[in-house]
Amino acid sequence: MRRLAMSTVLSVALLATSPFLAGQASADAPASAAPDPPVVVSEAFEPANSGASALTYNHRLVPVGARATVVSVASQRGTATLLAINGLVPDRHYGAHVHMNRCGPAPDDSGSHTQWHPDPVQPSVNPKYANPHNEIWLDFTTDRLGSAVAASEVTWPVNQKMARSVVIHEHGTSTAPGHAGEAGPRVACIDVDFARTGGQILGHPMQ
Repeated sequence: MRRLAMSTVLSVALLATSPFLAGQASADAPASAAPDPPVVVSEAFEPANSGASALTYNHRLVPVGARATVVSVASQRGTATLLAINGLVPDRHYGAHVHMNRCGPAPDDSGSHTQWHPDPVQPSVNPKYANPHNEIWLDFTTDRLGSAVAASEVTWPVNQKMARSVVIHEHGTSTAPGHAGEAGPRVACIDVDFARTGGQILGHPMQ
């Protein structure tokens, strides 16, 4: 097992003991005793054609060598997810969401947003379905050093849905009818197998 940075270890501990995960179950999700072991992925972004697990499609907005760490804890009661970013453009707002497919050399390879209740009309731009309660949104604003942390809590178990990546978008996510869920071009992607049980620690620790 690779040694994780202290910030990531603390994130895992906070999410794994989150009162949210032991709270009131939603009507859709049956109760469960304890959360699954956390999924933890930490990778540096590589060029889109590199075959790496973290890819950048826009080297200006997500430079090669910038890093993302994703920590997610799921139970039958819900899912808590954290995204930590280093090395991006300072003082800038980005959109980010969990997507259905793994990253690939083309930005669209990651597919659509993961939704608990799937929108029968795709691409989904209806705020009834494209919202931070039915999807996992991780929008963030970087600080003066290009770092940021974003968190999401939803009342459904992501490990029961098709969810294989986190995609970073050019700008913040819209909530307007006809544009809900849109956040501009996909500028980077990191593979995260949210369905994997028993815990997962991949990549290299944040420096």
